[in-house]
Amino acid sequence: MQAFLKGSTQSVKPQKDKASAGSSGEKRQKPLPWVEKYRPKCVDEVAFQEEVVAVLKKSLEGADLPNLLFYGPPGTGKTSTILAAARELYGPELYRQRVLELNASDERGIQVIREKVKNFAQLTVAGTRSDGKSCPPFKIIILDEADSMTGAAQAALRRTMEKESRTTRFCLICNYVSRIIEPLTSRCSKFRFKPLADNVQHDRLIEICEKESLKYSKEGIEALVKVSEGDLRKAITLLQSAARLSTEKEITESIVIEIGGVIPPKVIENLLQTCYKSTFEKLEVAVKYMIDEGYAGTQILNQLHDVIIEENLNDKQKSAITEKMAVVDKCLADGADEYLQLLSLCSVIMQQATQSS
Repeated sequence: MQAFLKGSTQSVKPQKDKASAGSSGEKRQKPLPWVEKYRPKCVDEVAFQEEVVAVLKKSLEGADLPNLLFYGPPGTGKTSTILAAARELYGPELYRQRVLELNASDERGIQVIREKVKNFAQLTVAGTRSDGKSCPPFKIIILDEADSMTGAAQAALRRTMEKESRTTRFCLICNYVSRIIEPLTSRCSKFRFKPLADNVQHDRLIEICEKESLKYSKEGIEALVKVSEGDLRKAITLLQSAARLSTEKEITESIVIEIGGVIPPKVIENLLQTCYKSTFEKLEVAVKYMIDEGYAGTQILNQLHDVIIEENLNDKQKSAITEKMAVVDKCLADGADEYLQLLSLCSVIMQQATQSS
């Protein structure tokens, strides 16, 4: 019996140690992706979207908000803006009770709209917070990636938006506003989020580098801005990947190009020079080399397009090449063989380059 009791006491001790270790671990800051870590905490921190921020600040002052429709390219701050506004309105305690966020990963068919959304919208709420501050007497339903909702689900939503306007505000977020039915767009204030300007991205990336104590080169930051094409989320994710890859070294242009899946400019330049000055046999070898290296066909096409526009060809030659690019892009989207499609495109570039301008 004593041996049993001794065994039980011994087994209890490590549990206490585990509990204490768990509590100390909780005190440490949990590791977060930098996209979440540096997500705007308030509306003022949202970069570049001045019109949206101005309207939201006025609405927050009066605690009155219209139904909203945010649309624009990915990584421009649509979800971050409405989440920051909701946190400012309700504070950290009421936020969970007052905000319902449904993403594309959630089921959002007609049944969900009729049940979950409708039931949440019908609840009435008080106009004060636990800290004594006043807050609006309505809830917010955020429907992220709303353009992936079915037409029937969108149609079911329009009556709920009208009926529950006293207790609920809706915020629809999408990339393509044309995929939202007209009755919904007419019930919302529409805001277009622009792709972020290069200087805005540049400043935000340098700010993150300084906070994380990263070594960086000017060319590296410029490469990040160029690769991300106005998508700040993509730029920050690539920056974090580059920081993990080169822990001791500085973040350079070559590291960014390697991580971003971008083809080095020299490789594209060599391919074009082969098109201009070499034979078809050598062109076959050059295209096969690029495919064997694992470069994506669509990426080669995109970068070739940007270079061709700047080349010293006449308008007729450029139009013939870009028309062929459109055909190749469609074929690649349909699942055609990358090698054959790129060879076909490069042969047209060769043919146009050899013609007298």
